[in-house]
Amino acid sequence: MYARRGFVLAVSSEMSLRVLVPVKRVVDYAVKIRVVGGKVDTANVKHSMNPFDEIAVEEAVRLKEKKTAAEVIALTVGPAKSQETLRTALAMGADNAVHIEVPEGQEIQPLQVAKLLRAYVEKEKPGLVILGKQAIDDDAGQTGQLLAGLLNWPQATFASKIEFADAAKKILVTREIDGGLETVEAPLPAIVTADLRLNEPRYATLPNIMKAKKKPLTKITPADLGVDITPSIDVLSVSEPPKRVGGKKVESVDELVDKLKNEAGVI
Repeated sequence: MYARRGFVLAVSSEMSLRVLVPVKRVVDYAVKIRVVGGKVDTANVKHSMNPFDEIAVEEAVRLKEKKTAAEVIALTVGPAKSQETLRTALAMGADNAVHIEVPEGQEIQPLQVAKLLRAYVEKEKPGLVILGKQAIDDDAGQTGQLLAGLLNWPQATFASKIEFADAAKKILVTREIDGGLETVEAPLPAIVTADLRLNEPRYATLPNIMKAKKKPLTKITPADLGVDITPSIDVLSVSEPPKRVGGKKVESVDELVDKLKNEAGVI
């Protein structure tokens, strides 16, 4: 609170919060995946923003609409085509975007993404990072936890509800567990990963899509952040799951046990 010439100006600490939302370009969830030559075929296949990342963007935009956050920054790591994903985030309501560009076909694993995010966070110092809990292409579900470990920040994973306390200095996250719901409290800055029930993402309207083209989009490289993106894990092969076969009727419990043991091999 500041006083000047007889006026009292109250400055809200809430509106100083900057939220970083990492997003990923993945094969669209409605596309049937094919494996060709030991790799997932991505040629001429529709791509879109990872659905869990859409939820993270929506939550960050809602925080800004509630005057809890001052700025929403969308960030992606990927080839030039990944800018489409950033434009989607901008059309949903993000203020600006950052593209960490890597060559087409370059494999980027969760640990390398987390290192890139750490370097950016240490440079720009956002107060909150919201990520999707996992990407639907590799289903690793590691990036948020790895980032929290690298930054030594508190983390709240699989969030189904986000609230703030203590003048927005703490975050309260409700998460679903086997026994029901659990609420965890963490001081800011913190890492949160978004679960499916956190919200329902909005559709970008045509006016907002047009406005998104004028919003700032900054391009940098891993070298600018001083990060080596060489994969730390070698993928030996990728294969499709075996096709399911039809069920069989059995006449007795003994026959069922025999088939489970000798045909299915599950007992």
